[in-house]
Formats: sequence, structure tokens, C-alpha cells
Amino acid sequence: MADPVRYWLFKSEPSAFSIDDLAASPGQTALWDGVRNYQARNFLRDDVQTGDLVFFYHSREEPLGIVGTMQVVRAGYADPTQFNPDSKYYDAKSPPDAPRWIGVDVQLKQKFPAVVTRDQLASHTKTASMLVMKRGMRLSIQPVTRSEWLQVHQLAGVRQ
Repeated sequence: MADPVRYWLFKSEPSAFSIDDLAASPGQTALWDGVRNYQARNFLRDDVQTGDLVFFYHSREEPLGIVGTMQVVRAGYADPTQFNPDSKYYDAKSPPDAPRWIGVDVQLKQKFPAVVTRDQLASHTKTASMLVMKRGMRLSIQPVTRSEWLQVHQLAGVRQ
């Protein structure tokens, strides 16, 4: 029996890769690359699976918040940017036979009509305790509960 769908939040700076960039990608699908934190890498390697659902969170640029949803269409595999000397994500210490960094392919499911902001998340009990709301939480890959998933859709005014 397959594992049930899990829910995630992936952060990206919109100037690096935005939900509009994903929408413009062939098949609205792209490699989620450049994750260079071991805990986030472990989530991608060990826990994120094909079929899982993901919030797309725009970070570090106003307005901060959840801008839509994606689905994982290919589970973890070696992030090719780690082997490319011209990439800002190049890692000379990551051997191709034992890659250090993992990526997943994601496909756009829905762009929200408006950003679900941190203020909106903070104002509801079901979302105020999301990991993304914790002070100092910089992890770019985070688990989300089903309750949080449903509440964010309600805040966005859309169906899941």
C-alpha cells in the first residue's frame, strides 16, 4: 500500500525562482534545485515523494507568503547543479557516484489570486503555529499538516 500524500512548504526568493517562473516552465514543471541545507536535503531525499502536495512560498521579498500550490512529479534525485562548475550551486566536494544534494521535480497546480501573507497566517489558530511562522526558521523545505493545508486554501479563497 502506498504512503498517503504528505504536505510541504518550499521557499524560494521570487528573484531567483518565482511561481510565475514555474508557470512559464515547459509543462509548468521544473526541478526544485539549489537546496544546500542538510536538514532540507534530508526531507527531499527521505520523505518528499511523488504525488506529495506543496505550498510555494515567496521568501525574502515583500510580500512574504504563500503564492500557490505544486505537486511533486518526480521524487528525489541528484541535483545536477552541484556538478556544474558554472552554477552558483556547484559543490566540488560532491562526487557524482555519491551526490550530496538532492532535487525534486514539481508541477504547478494552482497560483493563488493573491498572496496568503504572514499576517493572515498569524491571525488564524490553525496556521499561526506553522513552521514557517516560527522566529528564526530559515529551512527552505518544511512539512505542513493537513489541517494547515486546508486552512491556507480557505484563507486564499480557493479550493484545494
